[in-house]
Amino acid sequence: MSRELPDELAALLAAGGEADDVLRAVVATLAEAPGLSWAGIAFLERGRLVLGPEAGEPDDANRTCVPISYGGEPVGELRVDGDADGALLEEVAALVAPYVLIGWDTGGESWEP
Repeated sequence: MSRELPDELAALLAAGGEADDVLRAVVATLAEAPGLSWAGIAFLERGRLVLGPEAGEPDDANRTCVPISYGGEPVGELRVDGDADGALLEEVAALVAPYVLIGWDTGGESWEP
């Protein structure tokens, strides 16, 4: 997994768009990264992680999961299969957090990404 990946994802996120489109592009970009075979994002819904957008070929035996938080609250989980750098994935999780929040149950409270 390349150290340049966060810059590529940052550019993708800076372009903005609908949260679903952005998250699909993020997992597709991750799944195409050297050393990775699959990527997915799970949303925290009613206390359970529910898989949302995903791309690539899964390899459950070689999966790395990183929590995604927004405002200090858990909202989801970034999952990748392959040779993943945990610190780098934490950066990616922070970049996608505002988009993942949209899939999170806010309990009726308003929020601003």
